[in-house]
Amino acid sequence: MGSTVNGRRRFLEIILVLALCATRASGRGAVSDALADSLSSIGGTLPHFLLEPEDAYIIKNNPIKLRCRATPALQIFFKCNGEWVHQNQHTSQEYMDHNTGLKIREVTINVTRQQVEDFHGPEDYWCLCVAWSHLGTSKSRKATVRIAYLRKNFEQDPQGNEVPMKGMIVLHCRPPEGVPMAEVEWLKNEELVSSLGDDNIDTRADHNLIINEARLSDSGNYTCLASNVVAKRRSATATVVVFVNGGWSLWTEWSPCSVNCGRGVQKRSRTCTNPAPLNGGAFCEGMSVQKITCNALCPVDGVWEEWSEWTMCSTQCDRQRWRECSVPQPRHRGKICEGEGQSTENCTGGLCTQNGKLMHDVKPESMENSIDVALYSGLTAGVIAVVVLIVAITLYRKSQSEYGVDVIDSSALAGGFQSFNFKTTRQGVADRAEYHVKAHLETLPANLPPNYSTVEGKMMTMIVPNGLHTLRKTQFKTSAVFGHLGGRLVIPNAGVSLLVPHGAIADDTSWEMYMLTNQEESSAQSEERCEILLGPEITYGPPGLNLSCPVAMTIAHCADVSTENWNIKLKRQTKDKWEEIMSVNDESASCYCLMDSHSCHLLLDQPGCYALVGEPISDAAIKRLRIAVFGSMEASSMDYSLRVHCVDDTPHAFQRVVTAETSRGGQLLEEPKTLFFNRNCLSLQVSIQDIPQFLWSIKPFTACQEFSFTQVWYRNQQPMHCAFSLQRHSASTTQLSCKISVRQVKGHEQILQVYTSVGESEKETLPFFMQADCTVTSQTGAKAFKIPLSIRQRICTTFDTANAMGKDWQLLAQKLHIQRNLSYFTKQKSPSAVILSLWEARHQGSGDLDSLASALEEIGRIHCKSLPQSPDEKETDFTF
Repeated sequence: MGSTVNGRRRFLEIILVLALCATRASGRGAVSDALADSLSSIGGTLPHFLLEPEDAYIIKNNPIKLRCRATPALQIFFKCNGEWVHQNQHTSQEYMDHNTGLKIREVTINVTRQQVEDFHGPEDYWCLCVAWSHLGTSKSRKATVRIAYLRKNFEQDPQGNEVPMKGMIVLHCRPPEGVPMAEVEWLKNEELVSSLGDDNIDTRADHNLIINEARLSDSGNYTCLASNVVAKRRSATATVVVFVNGGWSLWTEWSPCSVNCGRGVQKRSRTCTNPAPLNGGAFCEGMSVQKITCNALCPVDGVWEEWSEWTMCSTQCDRQRWRECSVPQPRHRGKICEGEGQSTENCTGGLCTQNGKLMHDVKPESMENSIDVALYSGLTAGVIAVVVLIVAITLYRKSQSEYGVDVIDSSALAGGFQSFNFKTTRQGVADRAEYHVKAHLETLPANLPPNYSTVEGKMMTMIVPNGLHTLRKTQFKTSAVFGHLGGRLVIPNAGVSLLVPHGAIADDTSWEMYMLTNQEESSAQSEERCEILLGPEITYGPPGLNLSCPVAMTIAHCADVSTENWNIKLKRQTKDKWEEIMSVNDESASCYCLMDSHSCHLLLDQPGCYALVGEPISDAAIKRLRIAVFGSMEASSMDYSLRVHCVDDTPHAFQRVVTAETSRGGQLLEEPKTLFFNRNCLSLQVSIQDIPQFLWSIKPFTACQEFSFTQVWYRNQQPMHCAFSLQRHSASTTQLSCKISVRQVKGHEQILQVYTSVGESEKETLPFFMQADCTVTSQTGAKAFKIPLSIRQRICTTFDTANAMGKDWQLLAQKLHIQRNLSYFTKQKSPSAVILSLWEARHQGSGDLDSLASALEEIGRIHCKSLPQSPDEKETDFTF
């Protein structure tokens, strides 16, 4: 057996020797593939590679070495690009593995740059190893050889940038072309930038450098560094500047008036230091100094009035007279009257002794009678004062029991009332009682009994415990006569209007139409279903009105409709019941409703009384409140009252507040603000802050007052307010500055900043709470519409006609953002006319026709692209 194996081995060696000799003879140095295939057919263990050739890059002109190591192997040859490498180019060595006892053979060849450049094949230059043993052959993996290089120019250099603080910095870098592909690093001020220790920096996105939130420390010079095995390249330097825009500091306090008497100027300032602009950041916009006019009250010196008559001669044998420094009284740092206000003189011609007795005709009995008269007179006056006090307290308690619970939870602390003192004169008691009744009526709840209605007619007499009290009321009603041309009705300062389209009334007919708001307590909402009134109840008529197309009614509402947290419904009153005629989210053929952020636009066919109610469908539902603060002097010149009103954010609700405040001389101290009130069942808190304690005082425990959630949420357009009674320490204090905070617990907050003069001179009420339509109540004919009649008729003629694209009025509705309940328009005689009426109602506040013109222009482009036009057809043109 041993001789057989030795013979086979010897046979293979002879074959290999013959093959090598043949190779030398031919000059090619390659072993034939037939030989390799014949050897591989011999059964047994094949060679396996311990080291295979690896991919390599030729750098400049330096050749690279490829190595193979295999066992057991009698010979190893390289094959490059499909051809055998000459034996002379191989460097071979052989050694024994002491662990296995097998021979290990290692072969090395060199590959030069010239060889790679001369090769022109479909793929990269490659080589592999073939190892022979006496039992067969094995092939290694292919190793590619490429010439390494790196271009000089970057495909994209980073660009410098100026970025605001906390802005995002993105520096783009595309390295030069190279083999192998270059790796990119970033340098900042010649120091390596690493993203490992800073989550704000990202250098992994396509070689770009990204800084998510810029910091001042991120300013600097940035360089993109590209490198591979050949070379390193540097990009152009990009300068990054992180700047800070300036911000205003708080205003300083107002300076004193520049004059002591007459009209002057007050100033306050602020600085652009919160923060200060840095690294070229923008300076603060706006004024650094504000000026307002002030009226310094001129001093008024006091003047004595005439002396009173002499009193009767007293038991002390003297008589007296008085005068007061009151024509006028000293005011505004004026001088007081010089001299005495009381004069006494002897009335017996000097006949009194030092103890007051006459020197003659004086009897002890007369002195005793005089003392008794004085004693009884004093006791009588005291009894009368006690009786008056008891009567007043009884009237106060009776008024409390009859008027119901106060709106303000903390009213027991007298936050909304002025305390009063009883005087001995009847007129003084009557004045104070009437003032108390007025203060109490202001805090009555919304559900007033019938006898306490405050909105019926222009003047109304109210029965109160102290007698008759007359209130002046504003009537929210408007009317006009309309014909075929149509027109518009507007209730001033109520956010309510009615548009009667052209052609709605027959050609030879006219109607006297009216529109009014219901001022009484509404019954349209259902508290069992958590419904609330979102705007005023509106009635338009007359009954039996016959129109050929629907009218467009606009009602302001107080719901935040930016999120779908409301189920908004339209209700109509029939006899004594309210019936739901549509839900805004549902399809309806009887009427149409389009909701905007602050108004609801309705298309109605029948006259009647309508109300917009909302049912919250989640706790995230929000309604808007309008917050305003008014102030006025009280009966005492040292007292000042601040009244904070919280009403539904509709012009109608706020106008009632304005009317009430105007009647009592209130001054609007700050522009009204909007507060979002959330349906989280949490209360509303009103507090006064930053009162100058050394100038003003407030009653204890009244600085913070509270409305319950139910009082605010179910207010239904009824005014509601709380009051803060302030008292100044000195008559020379003429300025009041403080903050009013109105916030919902765990909700939104608004701050009202109060700066006002509380001098006794008349103040002008700020006019910006009045709307522009405060005097216009009706318009008839063409002036009531934004779209000229001729243009309107051409639009209707064009879009009411069907074409290959379908009903054009549907495209008109889509471009005017009317995309729901289109089935309502299909039942109209002219859908385009109704759509334009809805557009008119929606844009009545602005005379801008750009949105309509843009929609028509876009529709024209669509039709020009969709429909081929014959040569004799002309494109429809609407020119405004």
